[in-house]
Amino acid sequence: MRRYFGTDGVRGKVGEFPMTPEFAMKLGWAAGKVLGAEGVSEVLIGKDTRASGYMLESALEAGFSSAGVNIALVGPLPTPAIAYLATTFRANAGVVISASHNPFYDNGIKLFSQSGHKLTDEQELEIERWLQQALDHGMDCVSSERLGKARRIDDAAGRYIEYCKSHFPSQQTLGGLKVVVDCANGAAYKVAPAVYRELGAEVVPLHAWPDGVNINDRCGATDLTSLRAAVIEQRADLGIALDGDADRLMMVDETGAVVDGDELLFLLAREAHTHSYSGGVVGTLMSNLGLELALAELGIPFRPAKVGDRYVMELLRETGWRLGGEGSGHLLSLDHASTGDAIIASVLILAALRRKDMTLSSARQGMRKFPQVLINVRYRARQGIEPLDTDAVKATVQEAEGLLGDSGRVLLRKSGTEPLIRVMVEAEDAELAHRCARLVADALPTG
Repeated sequence: MRRYFGTDGVRGKVGEFPMTPEFAMKLGWAAGKVLGAEGVSEVLIGKDTRASGYMLESALEAGFSSAGVNIALVGPLPTPAIAYLATTFRANAGVVISASHNPFYDNGIKLFSQSGHKLTDEQELEIERWLQQALDHGMDCVSSERLGKARRIDDAAGRYIEYCKSHFPSQQTLGGLKVVVDCANGAAYKVAPAVYRELGAEVVPLHAWPDGVNINDRCGATDLTSLRAAVIEQRADLGIALDGDADRLMMVDETGAVVDGDELLFLLAREAHTHSYSGGVVGTLMSNLGLELALAELGIPFRPAKVGDRYVMELLRETGWRLGGEGSGHLLSLDHASTGDAIIASVLILAALRRKDMTLSSARQGMRKFPQVLINVRYRARQGIEPLDTDAVKATVQEAEGLLGDSGRVLLRKSGTEPLIRVMVEAEDAELAHRCARLVADALPTG
């Protein structure tokens, strides 16, 4: 069982264990020991725009160097850019310093293999074994002539911009399209506007001025309020919202309506289906029922994974399918990128809109979302009592399911990071969904 690695690397509040310089250095040393033994000679390190990224970058650099591994530094770039560039620069692994959509005071460290995929469970467990040794007994250092050397790569952003553009048909252009791009004051603040602009669109940048602490602050894929207003005010054709490390995508149509990850996944699947894609789509247990029904109408199979892009990827590998994602905007199109890439996903959607000469508002009409209500209930863990297994909760869930019939569902799940139980109810009727969600939430033990 992994002690430090979660589903998306190591993450925490900066200045508190494990997000400290000492831990980062020892993690770099441990990763260098494991990856170096596998023949790794260089790692590529990127980060988002958090002020703490400088501190953690320096600590990781020291750790890798002491293990005899060279370091290539690219500065602020999206997470998927590091996964891609690790291959093009012939680095043997990639490291991203980012806490994705979290506030500035959090940070995290993710590791990718040369193929652009997250490390295997076996690799992470071996890194944790060396890491624990360093935490308990300290770390050694290779001899001076074998220390890893660091270099800075200046053209990394340009290479990634060209890579993103390559997924848009060369015979098409975004000329005449006005796009508002919310960069979340994050890692894509330079590259995202450049991609759409160089494809011919008129670009209105939003939240593209990071200062080290304003990343994800009332902006980006987790807060679309300002983007919706800007699309209306600018009379734009659509809005694009990224999160802090640009692996999540949300969009806004010309009316200011939100187009979430489930709807965007449907648009990607429908477009792939027209180009002879014969596989299915992987969502999650939280995916809107409307997605599954809309895909079924097109004859596209659907399977739900556990919540988390890691589990979506696992099921994609198991099925051999190429498309998957979450309502939060993590979208995987494995024919185009090895990990969730918000910019590439948006480019694919824009290409589909251009090919069909459709607005985003008209394109999304192919899927009817069911009203979905989510209530988070905080509980206090009590020994011997599993809050989801009490007779009262089971009876209430059964009552709610009886009210919903075949036109809705109830889903309960515990958060993996907080003492929360997430109550999700979906129904054709919004009022009924709210009533059933409240009914179940009130039955959960909170003391």
